[in-house]
Amino acid sequence: MPQPATLNWHPDEDVTPSPQDVETMACVLEGRHGFLAADVAEFFASVHGQNNDAGRTWAWAGVAEVVRHRERLRVQG
Repeated sequence: MPQPATLNWHPDEDVTPSPQDVETMACVLEGRHGFLAADVAEFFASVHGQNNDAGRTWAWAGVAEVVRHRERLRVQG
């Protein structure tokens, strides 16, 4: 039986998400938090930044950027 990824995770490992992972994270946040999705992603980026976790900070900042980009595209029509 395969083990969940969290059981094999080590805090020193690279956690840089792929572009597809970032898109998926953005979709999930938009589905759960609607127009607040970018703010939620920025909150997570800030929390990880305060904990000196540059990889996760970068990842969540990327998610916020994707969500804001999608918002601009929706507004533009």
